[in-house]
Amino acid sequence: MSEPYNVVLLVEQELTERDAAQVHSLHEGIEDPVVYHVLLPIEDASARVEAAMGSLAAGEVMATPAMVMSDADLEALRRDCEERSTDELAHTLAALRASGAEAVGTVVTEPPIDALTAKVTEVDGREAIILTRPHIVAEFFHVDWTSRARRKIGVPVLHLLEHESFDEQAGEGEGITGV
Repeated sequence: MSEPYNVVLLVEQELTERDAAQVHSLHEGIEDPVVYHVLLPIEDASARVEAAMGSLAAGEVMATPAMVMSDADLEALRRDCEERSTDELAHTLAALRASGAEAVGTVVTEPPIDALTAKVTEVDGREAIILTRPHIVAEFFHVDWTSRARRKIGVPVLHLLEHESFDEQAGEGEGITGV
């Protein structure tokens, strides 16, 4: 039996069936069995709290006492984040498998690029694919996941935009549609 062609996928959110089919289509001509190793970073509970706090208008913050979260509230929020991430990973793996791909995955808690680097090394990954929403500012300053991964790992890195077809991504430039 031949060695598997290991592809490490770093995904920002649950993949749709269309996303999964597009990824799988990239490797249809490879003779060796292709195995997708999916990494989905856990949603950050502290970022959710900060986002909720940041969404309050300044007047509301000044007019009401500061929001204080108990340790129990934070623990419940952390568990909710873990459950959401685990569910998103399960749906992503199911979508890849429905396209005919072999897929395994894990929810990661370490920094995403560190997890990607470690997984590429662990499985002798032949390439990495990063699927994200568009992050125009981060991409402009080259601090997005793809730019950081290209500087850190020694395999080809492809950046795809989730929920956009290849044709949509090729339109006016990577990931820019109808702007």
